[in-house]
Amino acid sequence: MSENVLKKQFKEKDVNRLRNIFSKNAGNKTVVQSGYSKEHVKYSEGDVWVENGKQWTIKDGIRQSISKLDKAREISNFPMFCPCCNKMMKHKNDKQFWTLYKRCFECQVDFENDLRIEGLWDTYQTKIINASVDNLIYDYEHWIEEMLNESGQSFITEAGDIEKWSGGINVERVLESKEKTIEFLKGLKKDDNT
Repeated sequence: MSENVLKKQFKEKDVNRLRNIFSKNAGNKTVVQSGYSKEHVKYSEGDVWVENGKQWTIKDGIRQSISKLDKAREISNFPMFCPCCNKMMKHKNDKQFWTLYKRCFECQVDFENDLRIEGLWDTYQTKIINASVDNLIYDYEHWIEEMLNESGQSFITEAGDIEKWSGGINVERVLESKEKTIEFLKGLKKDDNT
C-alpha cells in the first residue's frame, strides 16, 4: 500500500527532476514542451529598427526608443560643463548663452573679445543682424501665405456663437503690401563693407 501512495504523490516530471539532480545533470529538461520561439535579432551600436510600430536604436550599449521630439530634446539639453572650457556652467547667464551660442557666458565673452582684438567684430555683428532680418523675412512670408490660405468665412466668438462675416481679404492689396514690407526689411540689413 505504501507503493501506491508514493506513486500518487510524485509525478513523472518530479521523478525525472530528481534523477537529473542525482546524476549531476540538473540543467536537463524533465518535460517536453511544444510552442514557438521568437526569432532574436542581434543589433549593434547605432542600428535603427522598427518593432511593434516604434523605432528603436542602441546608444552607448543601451536600447532606446526614438521619438519625434528627440531633436527638440537634444537642443534643449543643458550640459553641466561647457564644451569649450570644461568648466561648470553655473553663471546666471550660462543657460541663455548655451541656447544661443552653445557655450558658456565666459567663453562667449572671450570669443567676442578676441573678435574685437582681431578687428572682426563689425563683420560678426553684421552677420548676426543680417541673419536676424533674413529670419524675420522668412517668418513674415510664411505668415502671409497662411493668412491668404485661411478661409475667413466664419468665426467662433468667446461665447461660442458662430459669426459669418462677409467680404474677405483683398489679395492684390496684401501682395502689394507684402512686397513693400519685404523691401523695407531688406533695407534694414547692413552692408558687409561697413
